[in-house]
Amino acid sequence: MAAREARRDARERRDVAWLREVAARGAAELGGSGVGAGDEASAAQVVAWVARELGGDRAAVACSMADAVLPHVVARELPWVDVLFLDTGYHFVETVGTRDAVAATLDVHVVDVRPSLSVPEQDAVHGRDLFAHDPAACCAMRKVEPLARTLAGYEVWFTGVRREEAPTRAATPLVTFDEKNGLVKVNPLAAWTGDDLYGYAARHGVVLNPLLEDGYPSIGCAPCTQRVERGADPRSGRWAGFDKTECGLHT
Repeated sequence: MAAREARRDARERRDVAWLREVAARGAAELGGSGVGAGDEASAAQVVAWVARELGGDRAAVACSMADAVLPHVVARELPWVDVLFLDTGYHFVETVGTRDAVAATLDVHVVDVRPSLSVPEQDAVHGRDLFAHDPAACCAMRKVEPLARTLAGYEVWFTGVRREEAPTRAATPLVTFDEKNGLVKVNPLAAWTGDDLYGYAARHGVVLNPLLEDGYPSIGCAPCTQRVERGADPRSGRWAGFDKTECGLHT
């Protein structure tokens, strides 16, 4: 009883030290430290572990709306989990349509996370089309800061980061503690390949952004995302012409 009450008190305080302990225990129990991880838990097992340890009332799923696979995987164990959509104001119409389809077809709550400034307000303060000359600053204002502000209300967030996506993601663990945001970060699809992702979507009838079949294997904001040649690095169409491969959410 005392242990249960201590855990409840820690959760009510959003005790960072306790969450760090939970993350360390998850990493030890589930395996999956990245490159050369060997045996590790499946995506379903990872989500089930989170459901047991933390529940879903303070869990969030970050979703770029390139596909609905991650929300689908998480919602099977944590129905009506919050799905955070970074509404940057620069999305393709297909991405917004995917967001609407996710909200209409899955047992989740889609939460639109918006920047402090609208696009016209940002243009007025920082100059028109900031993304064209300082994409890092644009991402910081339209993605990183809004997400950090929103995550302050949660204990755990799920991401769809996969190791094969880029060298910067090759060592992605299944569970870690997010020091920047002060909560548990879970990457249940870390070991999945693209074939795993599309296979799951096909088996379960999961929504996919139509841009995936139109030469956009990695989808971000419309002004900063280009088509890529078949077989090329999936993320090579992101911020083309800049020495930039990540928006800052996972670095």
